Amino acid sequence: MKQNISLLPEELNFFKCVHYASAANPFGRERILREAEIAGVSPDSPKEIRVLKACQAVAHHLAQVEERCGINIHAFKGEERYFLRSALLFDYFHLFRKKIDALITSQLDNAETSLDAPFAPEALTLLRGWGFSIEESRRFIALAYQLRRAYYFIFRHLVGRSRCMQELRRDLWQNVFTHDILMYDQYLWDRMENFSTLLFGETGTGKGTAALAMGRSGYIPFDEKENKFTHNFVNTFTTLNISQFPETIIESELFGHVRGAFTGAVKDHNGVFSRCSPNGSILLDEIGELSTHVQIKLLNVLQDRSYSPVGSDEKHRFHGRIIAATNRSIREIREKKIFRDDFYYRLCSDIITVPPLRKRIAQDPEELSDLLTHTVTRIVGQPSPEIVSRVLGYIESNLTLSYPWPGNVRELEQCVRRVVLRNAYETEEVPEPASQTDSLTRQIQEGRLSAQDLLIHYCTRLYEKHDTYEAVARIAGLDRRTVKKYIDSQDQVY
Repeated sequence: MKQNISLLPEELNFFKCVHYASAANPFGRERILREAEIAGVSPDSPKEIRVLKACQAVAHHLAQVEERCGINIHAFKGEERYFLRSALLFDYFHLFRKKIDALITSQLDNAETSLDAPFAPEALTLLRGWGFSIEESRRFIALAYQLRRAYYFIFRHLVGRSRCMQELRRDLWQNVFTHDILMYDQYLWDRMENFSTLLFGETGTGKGTAALAMGRSGYIPFDEKENKFTHNFVNTFTTLNISQFPETIIESELFGHVRGAFTGAVKDHNGVFSRCSPNGSILLDEIGELSTHVQIKLLNVLQDRSYSPVGSDEKHRFHGRIIAATNRSIREIREKKIFRDDFYYRLCSDIITVPPLRKRIAQDPEELSDLLTHTVTRIVGQPSPEIVSRVLGYIESNLTLSYPWPGNVRELEQCVRRVVLRNAYETEEVPEPASQTDSLTRQIQEGRLSAQDLLIHYCTRLYEKHDTYEAVARIAGLDRRTVKKYIDSQDQVY
């Protein structure tokens, strides 16, 4: 190892840019700006060009360092080591990105076992050659695999260009990696079981799809001896719909039971917590239907990570992550005391709202075309611009873009099927919704609005017009954080 070597000032500054680009949310504007700065191109350049140029620039700067003084991470000190480390991991990640993607698509077709990772031996050799320890190198293999899975499921499964869908994708990414992926890498990659999530959204908005994206994006350790990941991500996500089971057996479905625990318990039964893999997640759908009695038992899992099967005193530990979903609003949950306070506050480490289809289309009418393209491809097995055009034409002519889609994305899927089958879609008789302005006026006249409710409505209308919290804060004479709180609470009610 060469001694007393250091980066040139321009190299250090460049690697700092790489560091902040790596830390930025890939679904946010900051990531685009940082990548463009590294690549030396306009932020409006096509993504493929921007990423390619950025990778080439990083590789070029690393090659210069290698030629001048060699690269061993331990030969550098302080901030030089810190920022060089980020550049090396950026280079490594993009060198193997396509091979990791190939493993993901292959694994989706094989739910039974965890497949070999063909790229891993070469990647491990590269990382260790740079001076990373054996343990670090294995973790970086697992982290790269996790990053690509998260991007795959959030990007491909959550279709839409509207502002609220862009926000949803950013929220889901932060739910997996936190707002600071460097902090996640240092402290939390094996501790995310301590963060539960509440998903809100109307029926049919796609809460299950959002939960699936999170559930299949968890960290999975890499087993170097077997040259594969310890679990198949296809099996790391489990769903239980609370409303499907009567009160008498929901505890058994959650926690399992032992033989003889109750009449009909002729053998041991593993509940959903037992079936969840150590690096997996559970979606508890329709959590708003859970009785107070079961909430208390579930609270123990959230607090202590332990539970006992029905009829047994034996303690089991739950190592997964809990995602809960409901089509009730936060306001209803809180005002009607549907959740115990202690249960609610243990469950809501993060709150994410999946927007209704009418809001998505109102923000960007092209969203409908995007969704139709995605839906038609999934239904017929291949892209079909002809079918998309036919369904879109029918909707525009017979339903119009102002149709409220009470069944949301799920209703849109059935609309596609019926138009394909019959070239017709008869909607249910849904009362024409009053405009939000008329509704607000009526509530004011009837004296049914508090000052806070009025501010919530006012800030939301301003945000829809001006599109930034800063503009709303300036017009309303409020603090930006207060404005954001009001607007977010309106999203959760509707």
